[in-house]
Amino acid sequence: MAMPLALAALVGVGLGRWAPSGLFEAWSLCLLFLVARGEWRAVALAAVFAFAASQVLLAQGAELPDGLLRADLALEGRIESVEKEGRLSRLMVRVDACRPWDSARLPCDSLRRVRLSFFEAPEVEPGERWAMTVRLRPPGGFANPGTFDYGAWLWREGIQATGYVRSEPGAERLAAAPTSLRQRALNYLDERQLSPQTRRWLAALTLGASERLGRDDWDLLNASGTTHLVVISGLHVGLVATFVLLASRALARLVVPRRWRMAVWPWWLAGVATVGYAWLAGLEPPAMRAMIMTLIGLWVASGRHAPGPWQAWWLALGLVIAFDPLSAWRPGLWLSFLAVALLILIWQGRPRPRGVSGWGRGLVRTQLLLAPLMAAAVLLAFARLAPAAPLVNLVAVPLVSLLLVPLGLLGWLFAPLPYLGDWCWRLFEYAARLLVGLLELAVERLPLWWPSPEQVLPLALMLGLVALLWALPGLTRTLRLGAALLLVPAMLGLTAPLSEPGALRVRVQDVGQGQLIELRSANYRLLYDSGPRFASGFAPLSSLWPAGQHFDEVIVSHGDLDHAGGVAVLAAEHAVGRYLAPSGESIGVPFESCRRGQAWQRDGVSYRVLWPPEETEQLSNNDRSCVLEVTAGSDRLLITGDVGREIERMFLLDVELPVTLLVAGHHGSHTSSGPHLVQWVAPRHVIYSVARHSAFGHPHDEVVRRFRRAGSCQWSTALDGAVTFWLGREEQVSLHAERDIPWRRGGVEGWCHGVESRH
Repeated sequence: MAMPLALAALVGVGLGRWAPSGLFEAWSLCLLFLVARGEWRAVALAAVFAFAASQVLLAQGAELPDGLLRADLALEGRIESVEKEGRLSRLMVRVDACRPWDSARLPCDSLRRVRLSFFEAPEVEPGERWAMTVRLRPPGGFANPGTFDYGAWLWREGIQATGYVRSEPGAERLAAAPTSLRQRALNYLDERQLSPQTRRWLAALTLGASERLGRDDWDLLNASGTTHLVVISGLHVGLVATFVLLASRALARLVVPRRWRMAVWPWWLAGVATVGYAWLAGLEPPAMRAMIMTLIGLWVASGRHAPGPWQAWWLALGLVIAFDPLSAWRPGLWLSFLAVALLILIWQGRPRPRGVSGWGRGLVRTQLLLAPLMAAAVLLAFARLAPAAPLVNLVAVPLVSLLLVPLGLLGWLFAPLPYLGDWCWRLFEYAARLLVGLLELAVERLPLWWPSPEQVLPLALMLGLVALLWALPGLTRTLRLGAALLLVPAMLGLTAPLSEPGALRVRVQDVGQGQLIELRSANYRLLYDSGPRFASGFAPLSSLWPAGQHFDEVIVSHGDLDHAGGVAVLAAEHAVGRYLAPSGESIGVPFESCRRGQAWQRDGVSYRVLWPPEETEQLSNNDRSCVLEVTAGSDRLLITGDVGREIERMFLLDVELPVTLLVAGHHGSHTSSGPHLVQWVAPRHVIYSVARHSAFGHPHDEVVRRFRRAGSCQWSTALDGAVTFWLGREEQVSLHAERDIPWRRGGVEGWCHGVESRH
């Protein structure tokens, strides 16, 4: 029954997220029918399904309505966490009360959790209650291939809105933070004479306070594939349960020597220790998940009316999702359960190792089999691969589980005797330094690798299949080795880069209110514009690729911050062969002037600059934008920057027809994409590079209608995320939108998406 219940919960959270119309009406009728027939097992499954789906629907319904965008709201709530970056503080707030200052607006009392930016905030501590005036927006983020999905992160963390705290009227502290046992422990740790690094790692490994780790710590852990060692997981909770169980059974052997094997209370004490440790760690989702899995593991190990390993696995999965339905979207859940599933597959039916050498060989074999499966899962979840992880974990896992965690916990156990406690923590400090030195050495030799988005799925499939081949029982070593060797070239062949002569990949990245377009052929890479830079200093370009990329050319259409904002990141982190920009502009790096008549060819693809002329002094910043035409086979791309309607008419007759793809001028503003250009060019596809909930109203109503009358398929990065087009191929133009939204399908014909402005 455990597997059907878990599957019912999974289906419930899935359909709750993307519920088709009429789903719950149909479910209600089915439930009544099952009750009438007395099918109680089916009723239980339907109830689990309904509960999981309803929780997801409630979370969706609590999101900020669009009608409260940029409205002043009076909000009261308790601070859950604080992250400080210079003069900026980022707050996670559990909402107690919310109301608009304007009583005529929609209510906001359904909000449960919000994330706020607070510039030059006073001293704010977790647990405090505050009243503040905020401006919020519905949750969302950029959607680009192979990058962190901020919108998905907001969803799975249960955040219904993001925004900022207004300086006027000022925020007010309503109540101080209650002092919890965990907070008292962290305060005690801060008072000890330990290095900052030791305090951070002690807090993370023993109290689950991973928020105390700095960015450098996380970069090192990610690059070495050891993040799982510092996030409270089954490893940490299981160690606590094991220590308590062994100590309790040793005590039982002394108290009842004849019946100690039958004693039940050691198992109950281990369970109590499991719950207590998870509670001390804050019962965050990873701790909750580890607690449930450890409790069920204790039940299975006890052998008292216990389920089998696979029944226990399904039971744990069902309970975790039932307690926290949003956890189904957290990668950590699937990483944990995949690891446990593989451990069951590896060890089920195999004889128990004997002696130290037997256990050592078993642990090495286990780690080597876990490595490819975990690498595949991390690739799918985070699009990164840590080559050092298999070898590093062979040393790091025993070091953390047998030395660091026990020493850290013993330090807390001996806290009433400061001399003994500090002695344990000094040993912890030496071991932590050893571990950090090992990780740094491994990462220096085998740095983190970020494969291209096209490589992620084939590589993940190859690694996952290799892990299964070596884990499944009954296969000969020759068969396993031969199949693994055949998989490597087969999968690597799927990751071959674009090499067809004359083919071009055009990707309009989702960067909000700005523009960044990547053009790539077999041996050539060009960027048109570098995206915006926001008031916080963040440039979206920095999140698109790892450092060390090479771009043959970068064309900056003009010097406005929404087009040239990422140039500083390009100069600092990447290699650029040549910058092109209009004369008279300032973009922060040396550049050559782009001017009408320039032309070049790479990999059978032709590039031609249609604007500006040599004399640009009389033109505005927008009107001197570089206009680029690209021809790949029979397909043609036109990018017009921010030029206005009058300038469009000056180069209109130079445009070669037909035009397959047009990047709408000035983000779809009514000042560009005039009637003459739209009627003359009549592009097959047009795309608007715009922000969600654009304050400028992009794309403008009239521009959208104009392209619709011309029969163009319309796309928007605000709705579709990054959109990728493949031009110059023999077959019809193919494309991919990073967000696949069912209600957006339709439009003019085929895979066109109908775009409407926010008005």
